[in-house]
Amino acid sequence: MEPETVAAPFGAYSQGLSGNFSRLAATSGQLGIRADGTVPRSVTEQAEICFSAILEILSEAGLGPENVLRINAYVTHRKHMAEYMKVRDRTFAQVEPKPCSTLLVVSGFTRPEFLVEVEAIAGAP
Repeated sequence: MEPETVAAPFGAYSQGLSGNFSRLAATSGQLGIRADGTVPRSVTEQAEICFSAILEILSEAGLGPENVLRINAYVTHRKHMAEYMKVRDRTFAQVEPKPCSTLLVVSGFTRPEFLVEVEAIAGAP
């Protein structure tokens, strides 16, 4: 949904989506921590881990990137926004329509090395 009376999105995302969904799945916020407990220093690597985890979780429900309806993301500084958005855009490059997306700058997470956290909602007919 892209009403002409609403400002165009700032990036590669949809202003709104609707549909009839018989299945919904939501993820908790995913942090940029590897399965072995290590945390990369870059926002790009952390965001890649976040989206990889989200897609793995959704896969357990039989859903893929094309089913993602909404992304909520949080970064610890405005300077991290562009790096995060590149990973988001790459993750959903082949998906149309794009998921809805919100990006917030927050003061921090539970551990200081975390720079980004991402959660998602997905649905399928």
